[in-house]
Amino acid sequence: MTDTNRPATRSLVYAYRLDGQGGGTALGWKDIHADSRTEGVTWIHLDLLDPDTSRFVREDSGLNEAVADGLLAEHTRPRLVPLDDGVLVILRGINFNPGAEPDDMVSIRIWASAQLVVSCRKLRLRAVQDVQASIERGRGPCNAGELLTAIADRLAERMDDVIEGLEIQADELEEQVEEGRLEEINAALADLRRTFIGLRRYLVPQRDALLRLAAAKVAWLEEDNRAWLREVADQTTRYLEALEASRDRATVTQEELLQRLSEKTEKRMYLLSVVTAVFLPLGFITGLLGVNVGGIPGAEAPWAFFFLCLATAAVVTLQLWFLRRKRWF
Repeated sequence: MTDTNRPATRSLVYAYRLDGQGGGTALGWKDIHADSRTEGVTWIHLDLLDPDTSRFVREDSGLNEAVADGLLAEHTRPRLVPLDDGVLVILRGINFNPGAEPDDMVSIRIWASAQLVVSCRKLRLRAVQDVQASIERGRGPCNAGELLTAIADRLAERMDDVIEGLEIQADELEEQVEEGRLEEINAALADLRRTFIGLRRYLVPQRDALLRLAAAKVAWLEEDNRAWLREVADQTTRYLEALEASRDRATVTQEELLQRLSEKTEKRMYLLSVVTAVFLPLGFITGLLGVNVGGIPGAEAPWAFFFLCLATAAVVTLQLWFLRRKRWF
């Protein structure tokens, strides 16, 4: 069995040949190799976790070594690299997979040229599934420029609810501080701030990559596509501004929380100090009586214990009066 006739593996998530009208024809493994592709824009979406992906990209896709290295790189950050008549774009999307955190963003690597778009990912991205579903409905992109722009747009749109949810979470934590629920929200505030930092780490270079893509000197990227990309970059900027505003509020909230916790601790320590000051003389008196040198004074008198209790009560009363007069409590 030749390589091009192998049965489909997990490597190929899906592939389409766009019909130029918003729809497309689904392709199988044997249709996506360089020597099997026909006229029209071909979109190939691959799973990087399958070992066949690396072999296909390097040997059978028709892509040069620099593009293959970019698509298969182990660690990536959002960026744009123009190569020949195409662009290598690396973007990030929200991870909606079970157990994932919002800032654990999923990388998608895309090579786009006039006739071929190859995208690779390790984990599922709902944004890419949205684009695939639009092609199935016949309302998807018509060419490579629209396909690349549609993926970038859906990545941004999928962030909207997450960013809004984080803003609401910051509001709720701020209200809880006002209600006095301090200890239980300290960890939540710290996690929220880490989430803001993690998202910002990827969104800043992603915005820059989108702006560079909108200005890329490739003939197949039409002006409508460029305007759309600039709008997506502006939307990403708005997300960044919202994140920074929420992060600043979370920082102020946590500082207020720490101040209140510190004041609460100081009050407790002060109270313990007052209690210690009250009982220190009593401890001295009882210790002095307990040395038993030459016998305990009043040991034979029946009224001695009662007198000692009255004396200690008088000392405590005098101390409390003095501390109260000095406004120490």
